[in-house]
Amino acid sequence: MIVEYIIQKWGEKTAREFIDKVDEIFNLLKSYPLMGQVESNDIRGFQLSRHTRILYRIRNNKIIILSFFDVRQDPKKNWNRSDHNHTP
Repeated sequence: MIVEYIIQKWGEKTAREFIDKVDEIFNLLKSYPLMGQVESNDIRGFQLSRHTRILYRIRNNKIIILSFFDVRQDPKKNWNRSDHNHTP
C-alpha cells in the first residue's frame, strides 16, 4: 500500500505529517475543486508542500489525482509519467 511505502521511505513521523497534509488538501479540494492553478487544458496543479506538487483534473464532478511529484526533479519527466492523456 502507498502509506506503508511512504512510512518505510520517510519514517513514521514524517510520513504521518505528509498523510495528514494530503488529507487536509483533499478536504479543501472537495469544497473548492477549482482552487488549483491551471496547468494545461483541464489539468490543475497544487503545491502540497515545499517539495511536492499534485496534478489533478475534474471529470463528472470527481477529482482525479493524476500525479504527486517532487518539484526538485525535472517537471517534464514527472509530467510524462502522470498519464495525463488517460480518459477514465
